[in-house]
Amino acid sequence: MITVALAKGALLQDSITCLQAAGLDFTPLAAPGNRQLMVDSPCGRARALLVRNADVPVYVAYGQAQLGVVGDDVLREHPLELARLADLGFGSCRMAVAVKRDSPYRRAADLPPHCRVASKFIHCARTFFDHLDLPVDLIQLQGSVELGPLTGMAEAIVDLVATGRTLQENGLMAIEDLFFSTARLVGNPLALRMDHGQLQEMVEAVGRGVQAPSRQR
Repeated sequence: MITVALAKGALLQDSITCLQAAGLDFTPLAAPGNRQLMVDSPCGRARALLVRNADVPVYVAYGQAQLGVVGDDVLREHPLELARLADLGFGSCRMAVAVKRDSPYRRAADLPPHCRVASKFIHCARTFFDHLDLPVDLIQLQGSVELGPLTGMAEAIVDLVATGRTLQENGLMAIEDLFFSTARLVGNPLALRMDHGQLQEMVEAVGRGVQAPSRQR
């Protein structure tokens, strides 16, 4: 039986819909009040694990799941040896540098050396600022990073932006994008090499389901 790791939260419903194209039904995971963390598809070919977003690559990399659905932002923040199989097209957002609206900074390169930048995505932020050759002091936060500039703890933040509403309502603005992110189908490299066809068939079925809406437009 093939195991698929799915992320709790914003990607879950679209992930379930996407996998239905491959004949896999994991709808109980999205039911109101659901407490199940592992669900078998009625077809008997696969089961799903419901895990935290950042844990999806870990379950796939260590082989407890052969496939996973997770945002590209998570893959960049937690680099592990995984096979990237498909861009699923949903969960679109961008990783951006943001500052207070009344800030004089209009580009990331305008930030002063050794200023403080708050983020949940320390690895992504460090890679970006290293590329700019701009030394900054990174502060890791797990909650609302928007409070960093508002309280004066940080001059800027690096965070995911979808609609931009949260930034706007808190007097912040994005000044530069690091990258754009969508949900990705990933696989365990060893499982794919040892596959006798069942895993590849499932990957191809998901891929056909992703392409079908674009053919209809």
